[in-house]
Amino acid sequence: MAQGPTYRVKYRRRREGKTNYYRRRKLLLSRLPRLVIRKTNTNTIVQVVNASVVGDSTVVSAISTELKSHGWIAGTGNIPAAYLTGYLAGLRAKNSGVKQAVLDVGLNPPVKGSRLYAALKGAVDAGLEVPHNPEVLPDDARLSGEHIVAAYDHFGDKSNMFVDLGTKKTNVTTIPKKFDAVKKALDEIPAAQLKKKKAKAPTKKAPAKPKEKKAKKEKPLAKPPRAVPRKPKPKKLIARGKGRKGKKSTT
Repeated sequence: MAQGPTYRVKYRRRREGKTNYYRRRKLLLSRLPRLVIRKTNTNTIVQVVNASVVGDSTVVSAISTELKSHGWIAGTGNIPAAYLTGYLAGLRAKNSGVKQAVLDVGLNPPVKGSRLYAALKGAVDAGLEVPHNPEVLPDDARLSGEHIVAAYDHFGDKSNMFVDLGTKKTNVTTIPKKFDAVKKALDEIPAAQLKKKKAKAPTKKAPAKPKEKKAKKEKPLAKPPRAVPRKPKPKKLIARGKGRKGKKSTT
């Protein structure tokens, strides 16, 4: 670690490898909301974020686990799920009055045809205007999941990708059909339901304790006599310089 009187400690999120502030500054200069796309091993998260001096505020958001409530039965960490998640976030952004945004992929490497650009393609198809190069977007065959079906037909159960399927083998072969059905279901969502409300966590109320009546204080019949302060004793005066008087000597 560098030392010296002129060394300046980096910001905490820069030290933790979470934020590139040079890239963030360039995005904020656009004066547009940011289409923030983040991915994990099993999910894809898409948000529309506004920046302010106080802090960032999320306008709308969508996560790939929400697709299960709309009929999605396959995994949530693949390209079709990322596209549908971006499509749902784009519909919510359009319903909230957001028309333009700028892409923010964070520290993720910008790989052509990856889940990041699949989510971007979904947001653009939903009606959100985001500046991008069309060459980085995945093709329609990968968006619908046909490459997953082709991989399953080629490898079968021998590959580690399909070991944990078990009884869900039919879910792989029906991914393209489910993709179209879920996309159609997202288009049919009413505008009132696109505004996602945060669910409040249920609070457990403690059982009410029976109120005990407080005993009333009995007032004394007669007030106690007031304490009289004692007078301080007078200090004994001792003569200074002469000392204690003694008897006279007879010599």
